[in-house]
Amino acid sequence: MTVDPSALLPPAQHVLSTLEADGSRRWLYPRLSKGRLWQRRRIVAYVLMVVYSALPWLSIEGAPAFLFDLPNRRFTFFGSTFLPTDTVLLALSVLTIFLSIFFVTAIFGRVWCGWACPQTVYMEFLFRPIERLLTGRAGVGGAPRKQIAGWRKLAMYAIFVLLSLHLAQTFISYFVGVDAVKEWMWHSPAAHVAPFIIVLVLTALMMIDFAYWREQLCIIGCPYGRLQSVLLDRNSKIVTYDPGRGEPRAPLHKSQSLEVRAKAGSGSCIDCKMCVHVCPTGIDIREGLQLECVNCTQCIDACDDIMDMTHQPRGLIKLSSQAAIQGERTRVLRPRIAIYGALIAGLCILLATLVSDRPQADVTLLRSLGRPFMVLERGEIENTMRVKLTNRTDTPRAYAFEAVTSYGLRLAARTQHTEVVLAPGATITEPLHVVAPRSAFDHGRIDATLKVTDDLGWTTSLNWRLVGPTGPAQ
Repeated sequence: MTVDPSALLPPAQHVLSTLEADGSRRWLYPRLSKGRLWQRRRIVAYVLMVVYSALPWLSIEGAPAFLFDLPNRRFTFFGSTFLPTDTVLLALSVLTIFLSIFFVTAIFGRVWCGWACPQTVYMEFLFRPIERLLTGRAGVGGAPRKQIAGWRKLAMYAIFVLLSLHLAQTFISYFVGVDAVKEWMWHSPAAHVAPFIIVLVLTALMMIDFAYWREQLCIIGCPYGRLQSVLLDRNSKIVTYDPGRGEPRAPLHKSQSLEVRAKAGSGSCIDCKMCVHVCPTGIDIREGLQLECVNCTQCIDACDDIMDMTHQPRGLIKLSSQAAIQGERTRVLRPRIAIYGALIAGLCILLATLVSDRPQADVTLLRSLGRPFMVLERGEIENTMRVKLTNRTDTPRAYAFEAVTSYGLRLAARTQHTEVVLAPGATITEPLHVVAPRSAFDHGRIDATLKVTDDLGWTTSLNWRLVGPTGPAQ
């Protein structure tokens, strides 16, 4: 069914930059402005690409620099391994990350989106350049001026698939390690069906994202832009247009001088729309702060070029704040910045303290199920405890158990192991049978200490309570 566009009611306002008036998809082909800010972004982008691909291959003292080993629940950051028992550290780390996002956004706006987000980095500095190269728009951008040959499209999408496969394999190597990925690559998929399917799904998702969804992820899918209203304030750095200088807009005619324009009351903006043509999300920055703006600064580079061409000062579009544009004094230090900074500093100090004080092993004492104690033939009282031990180090360790007290305690002969050897990250639950003379119990209890020592001299002590009969022997 064909709908007459004239029969449609025009929207009261601009809805989406990727939506045509009839509701169809508007494909964006942004022009390219190679200004000073773009040059800096390109350096940052290439560095981030190298870091992303190289990190899984790096190791520190034999341990991977980064490894999120979900099956074994081991998380390694810069050679330090964290286990599921580090829930407090994990919670504090997540809280610190979120507060840091709030802090950076409150000061610099959406600098993450435009300079470091993987979506922007790979879209603008890897996939789009390849697309422009194969569609005849290398170095300038914009929509292709003629029909693209079939072989060029096929080559473009083939390269996109290979890049998506590389990104997917690199991503999964953060969770299983590069050795496992290399082994999977050189063996039949039938030998590792589940990982093969995961890589295929990730490759397909990345292909859909970078080849089809593109800027819509930033506009529709990502919630970060919608948080601007609470994360930004009037003093936050944003990409902004100066309406006081630029308005009213008027085209610049070849025979018209700047003096004539000034006398006519025209602003610096010549309404060339280059800021719109270069925007990767298709917005007009002159309409003010919008959630689609990712602070990529392409409009700044494009406008600066136009200002140079028309012999006007740069800065009609610039990194500034709403307060500065309206002539107010910009305050760098303000309550939310001070609060965020103090909280982040406190959390970092607490995290550093907790990490430095982490034990080399986790030791937990658990009382055995069933009877609380047992009376032996010779009248001695036996308690059974369970010690849960986790080796937190990256090397095998041997651990010895010893009951420490002045009441003549001893480990019963039926205790299977008084020494255990654990592999890195391994956990064992070992029963300990502790025997004490009946006379040692005071009101049915004895306070004792379990000492655990490893083969390198590390030691820890845990207090525990033995229970026994409260009355005299029968």
